[in-house]
Amino acid sequence: MPRILGVDIPNDKPVAVSLTYLYGVGGTRAGEIVEAAGIDHDKKAKDLTEDEISRIASLIDKNYVVEGELRRQVAQNVARLRQINCYRGFRHARGLPVRGQRTKTNARTRKGRARPIAAKKAAPRGK
Repeated sequence: MPRILGVDIPNDKPVAVSLTYLYGVGGTRAGEIVEAAGIDHDKKAKDLTEDEISRIASLIDKNYVVEGELRRQVAQNVARLRQINCYRGFRHARGLPVRGQRTKTNARTRKGRARPIAAKKAAPRGK
């Protein structure tokens, strides 16, 4: 398995698809990286030479923010929103959808599993 920027990328997939395993690299960006490095799009990741791997790594490192640095930036942005007590920060802190989605139904991804409300006990009848 080739290792790029501390991440093992899958062997049996084309290079452009394998690069999408890096946080912050999607399909379009992976295609740009492969094109800039001068590597064939159909080449499998296991067939990469050390030179090609180092070219890819240096291109990514020089031109893009990925992996740990990007995760840190995102975390800092969310922390800033929380700190200034804006609506989006409040939604992040509460674990609710941030971008205006409805929450009466759906929103299970953000809210977690539905917790059933305990049924009220029937009041004892009689005199």
